[in-house]
Amino acid sequence: MARTIRVNVNGQDYLEEHVEPRLLLVHFLRDRLALTGTHVGCDSTNCGACTVLFNGNAIKSCTLLAVRADGARITTIEGLSREGKLHPLQEGFWETHGLQCGYCTPGMILSGVQLLERYPDPSEEVVRRELEGNLCRCTGYQNIVAAVLWAAKRLKNQGAK
Repeated sequence: MARTIRVNVNGQDYLEEHVEPRLLLVHFLRDRLALTGTHVGCDSTNCGACTVLFNGNAIKSCTLLAVRADGARITTIEGLSREGKLHPLQEGFWETHGLQCGYCTPGMILSGVQLLERYPDPSEEVVRRELEGNLCRCTGYQNIVAAVLWAAKRLKNQGAK
């Protein structure tokens, strides 16, 4: 039997969403809300391609039931930019060539957003440790780490203005 949930996704309220109890959050976002930037990679929390911000925390949406999102505030990659401007971490991936195929990129970026909130001036070691739950099969991670460090500097400089 379907349940009604209320969620805020990327700043937009969805007040009467009817979901089956077994529907995963990743499928709710992709199939019901057409937010296809949240990728399905492994369905077992191994890869992190489905990472979203859930009440400010990076979570893997492939193992959370949509009914558990009732009342939640969710940010997907589509909601990260503001007023047509990329988030500094999105810019960092662009500037440092932090992506190749791009499949892991949304999850990496959203995990990176949480990382930079927790560690505004991270070391390379901290970045590598904090992104361990996100897999990239084609970059070798060096440019992903560079993108996070680039964004950290950008955010620091923006705060100094």
